[in-house]
Amino acid sequence: MSYKSDIEIAREAQKRPVQEIGEKLGIKSEHLLPYGHDKAKVSQEFIDSVKNKKNGKLVLVTAINPTPAGEGKTTTTVGLGDGLNRIGKKAAICIREASLGPCFGMKGGAAGGGYAQVVPMEDMNLHFTGDFHAITSAHNLLSAMIDNHIYWGNELKIDERRVTWRRVLDMNDRVLRDVVTSLGGVANGFPRQTGFDITVASEVMAILCLATSLEDLQERLGNIIVAYRRDRSPVYCRDVKADGAMTVLLKDAMQPNLVQTLENNPAFVHGGPFANIAHGCNSVIATSTALKLADYVVTEAGFGADLGAEKFMNIKCRKAGISPDCVVLVATVRAMKMNGGVSKADLAVENVSAVKRGCENLGRHIGNLKSFGVPVVVAINHFVTDTDSEVQAVKDYVATQGSEAILCRHWELGSAGIEELATRVAEIADSDVSQFSPLYSDDLPLFEKMDAIAKRIYRADEVIADKKIRDQLHQWEEAGFGHLPICMAKTQYSFSTDPNLRGAPTGHSVPIREVRLSAGAGFIVVICGEIMTMPGLPRIPSAEAIMLNDMGNIEGLF
Repeated sequence: MSYKSDIEIAREAQKRPVQEIGEKLGIKSEHLLPYGHDKAKVSQEFIDSVKNKKNGKLVLVTAINPTPAGEGKTTTTVGLGDGLNRIGKKAAICIREASLGPCFGMKGGAAGGGYAQVVPMEDMNLHFTGDFHAITSAHNLLSAMIDNHIYWGNELKIDERRVTWRRVLDMNDRVLRDVVTSLGGVANGFPRQTGFDITVASEVMAILCLATSLEDLQERLGNIIVAYRRDRSPVYCRDVKADGAMTVLLKDAMQPNLVQTLENNPAFVHGGPFANIAHGCNSVIATSTALKLADYVVTEAGFGADLGAEKFMNIKCRKAGISPDCVVLVATVRAMKMNGGVSKADLAVENVSAVKRGCENLGRHIGNLKSFGVPVVVAINHFVTDTDSEVQAVKDYVATQGSEAILCRHWELGSAGIEELATRVAEIADSDVSQFSPLYSDDLPLFEKMDAIAKRIYRADEVIADKKIRDQLHQWEEAGFGHLPICMAKTQYSFSTDPNLRGAPTGHSVPIREVRLSAGAGFIVVICGEIMTMPGLPRIPSAEAIMLNDMGNIEGLF
């Protein structure tokens, strides 16, 4: 049986004008700022007008550790939103925007797949409404103003050796990880070593995703620490007087984007941090607004539950004052087999014993999520090669973990294939059984917060950090930053820092390579193992296959 590609399905979508989508949530057309006919930004005036409304139910979709076999977290998020609407619920979806780097690298798009997609898919995976470009420009404006300040006399007495603010680019480009700037003589400034991160790793991205208003945005931007003086006192963005201009550049980007699913249900697509190097969640302003407008809001957190869901619970929920009423954990039979030792080439062959071995990874995630006090249901994202025996093996295992697993066929059938999960999720969310609590308290010392994540989520034996890193953490605590949560930057492929260690490893160590203070966003970034905040392209990047065909349509994006 042949199936249409995601992009073919998306092109056949019967889209409705974005004003009709807004009407489903009570957003009048005058509060929509359209970008063409099928996407629009929601005005700040409207967002402010609904702030006092009661929140709907919040459903978090997360997943097991990603494998080359595929999991389908975004596809399930979209499908579940459609499924809830299908059974008569008023539901909205909140997902992140796509970064150009992975789209042209190896990950592909970020709009779902099959008959559970958000459209316009091609726009979403490319420039969309320009939010990432605005973030890149605002970030690099600050970089330029720092170096310009030093060039024109350095009134703030910035120690050029201690400029911590790097530059960003929304593309995978490994050669920019470490660079030397200002070569070529006196007119070009003072040479120094610096580097680039990918835009999604920018603190400006994190700030936009956590800010609740333009005023909050500017205050957070002003709180960014960009450098230190010789006496180690911090220099802030507001000292360089860049926060106002950065806010101007981000004014429109701050407003959530409204689009639709293939079934014409509302979806907010806003913000785009990766959970392996940032906090990996849809923006607070988009999620909070959706909760005021819909009875159920389905959102996702990036990569596996050890990264995205952990940061959703410990950072986003803490900052936004929200908590999930139900968590959906996405898994596939194929991924269970791969975790059980089967190669990608052999995944189509029935192997129940490998499925059972691979379920250990799934069980670890179930236990971790339950430790936050939230109810968990497993969504088995169906593939055509799955056999009844393999599916039953996953269901039986999940039952032993005190949860339940439901087979979902939304990729193939849209909302009709996920009704059972939608019904169960609504029942759980409505039962108010969630007793959410973050993993650690604000007043726990920074290193102990890192230790809690490593031992309770990754099941590591120890955190390895040299004296320089421990001293830095103590200095930040003494400076008043000890209350901040932790944002672990770690490989997404394993509970450990070794991307090749699948399953549910124990007895490993978590080596800390670097710590960064994101004072504006309000967390400490802890860089573990070999993770890079500027990814590189693979040997054969996706970009090689992306092109316009004779009809002027894009090919190769999926």
